[in-house]
Amino acid sequence: MILVLNGPNLGRLGTREPDVYGAETYADLVTLCRDTGAELGHDVEVRQTDSEAELIGWIHEACDGRIPVVLNPAAFTHYSYAVRDAIAMRTAPLIEVHISNPAAREEFRHTSVVAGVASGTIAGFGLQSYVLALHAIAEMKPTS
Repeated sequence: MILVLNGPNLGRLGTREPDVYGAETYADLVTLCRDTGAELGHDVEVRQTDSEAELIGWIHEACDGRIPVVLNPAAFTHYSYAVRDAIAMRTAPLIEVHISNPAAREEFRHTSVVAGVASGTIAGFGLQSYVLALHAIAEMKPTS
């Protein structure tokens, strides 16, 4: 099992700033992640929340279950030390992903408070960022 966790506003893919995030919908993302996981021999569960507390609960669930995570923290990337601290307790690989390239956008997006506690970061490849992250997790050792 791999969890794909998405933070605020990602449920609005397809209508939210399509010039930045593309025209593909959240349903397209879910299908892409599940299909990629199946190709890699893994069950993938995709979740999205606009709630910081709910996202932290899901990260705790992954830590307790030693479940690998692909995480798009969205806006929480830049300021949520609570999400960062939850990730720091991880017991399995966790890849931070972004659809756009935050380093090429507004200055406030250049800093990720979660990157330092993630296994790695993949950004700027549209929904393919998730595919790359799922492939990376499939290749990683469970304690990475």
